[in-house]
Amino acid sequence: MSLKLGKSFNRSYKLRLPIMNGFYNVGLFFDKRSTFLLFKVDPDFSEAELKHNLVVNMYKNLESSRFCETFIKLHNFRKNTLDICNQFDKIKDEFTHEVSFILNETITLAKVDLGDGKEVFDTLNIYGFTINSYIDEFIFLLTERHNIQKRLGKKIVRTSGIQIASSRSIEFLNEMHEEFLTSGKAGTEKKYPTDKVIKFSDVDGG
Repeated sequence: MSLKLGKSFNRSYKLRLPIMNGFYNVGLFFDKRSTFLLFKVDPDFSEAELKHNLVVNMYKNLESSRFCETFIKLHNFRKNTLDICNQFDKIKDEFTHEVSFILNETITLAKVDLGDGKEVFDTLNIYGFTINSYIDEFIFLLTERHNIQKRLGKKIVRTSGIQIASSRSIEFLNEMHEEFLTSGKAGTEKKYPTDKVIKFSDVDGG
């Protein structure tokens, strides 16, 4: 079934991601004038039963993701000309041996002249990660929308994510997350509001 974009979206970008002897086709739908973004996920496996071993979760707030809280450093900043929420900074230094990049792409939508010789770019940045111990069973896709509001002279950055994972990799992630929380590195344990995580399967994931 085709997806009708409607008035909320006027751009799309597609990725084909290999995982467990098959693929997930991931569509990113967004608007060139805002930070709003939507995922569309379609499994593509020659053996139909394989897709049932994978759990797909979408995160509107990356702070709700156990993967991000454990392994990824996020950046927040706000002033008159910048409004940044959960921008990707880096893989945390202590976990560079556990997590690797599988994707790093930037789609430039426009170059905006803010005056006084200052030029900024309206972009969609896409980062893909895997857990090294489960390189064929785990994908975390982090999308970062940089939208320039020219009339306000402001850049707004918003992020979201999607996780595709086997039950074995989720179990490992949960163990790593629990160790991270109890190690004292995490500070106060955070709660995970259910409305921040959209689950695409009936299996509970991390």
